[in-house]
Amino acid sequence: MANTSNNPALPDQEFIEFAQEVFRLARTGEAQTLAGLLQKGLPPNMSNHKGDTLLMLAAYHGHAEATKVLLEAGAEPDRYNDMAQTPLGASAYKGSLQIVELLLSHGAQMNFAPPGGKTPLMFAAMFNRLEIVKCLLARDVDIDIDIKSSDGLTALELARSMGAADTAAHLEARRTGDNAK
Repeated sequence: MANTSNNPALPDQEFIEFAQEVFRLARTGEAQTLAGLLQKGLPPNMSNHKGDTLLMLAAYHGHAEATKVLLEAGAEPDRYNDMAQTPLGASAYKGSLQIVELLLSHGAQMNFAPPGGKTPLMFAAMFNRLEIVKCLLARDVDIDIDIKSSDGLTALELARSMGAADTAAHLEARRTGDNAK
C-alpha cells in the first residue's frame, strides 16, 4: 500500500482542484460560498492562468452579488488580465449597467486602460451600450472622450468602426457640445 502523504503531487492536485472550484464559484456567482471562503482567508485578488481575477469572472458573467462580495473583501477593481481587460471594461462590453455602477462605486477608474487595452468607455461605445456610455459620461463630466486606444482610435472612432450607431451619435453630440441624452 502506497503512502500518499509523501507524494508531493497530491497536495498540488488538491490545490488545483480547489482553485478550479473557486473560479467556478466566481463564474457562477455563488456569493455566499465565496464570502465564506474570503472570511477564511481566500485572497480576493486570486487569479487564474489567464490573469482573470475572481472579480473579473464574477463581473464578466454578470453576478452583482458576487461582485459586491469580492469588492467588499478588498478585490482591486482595476486589476487587469493578460488580455489587458479590466472588470469595468468587461462589464461595459457585456452591457451590465448594474455591475458597471457597482464597480464605479468601489473606485474603478473610468479613464483607465491597461497597456495595450481600451478604456471602459471605448468598450461601451464599440458594442453600442448606450446606457453605459451615458452612465460613464454622467459620472465624470471631465472624462476624456478623445483618449486613444493602442490602435490610435477614440471611443467615437471605435463606435463608428463597429457600426454602433447609437453610441456614435451620443458621443458625437457630446463632442460638439450638444450633450444629448
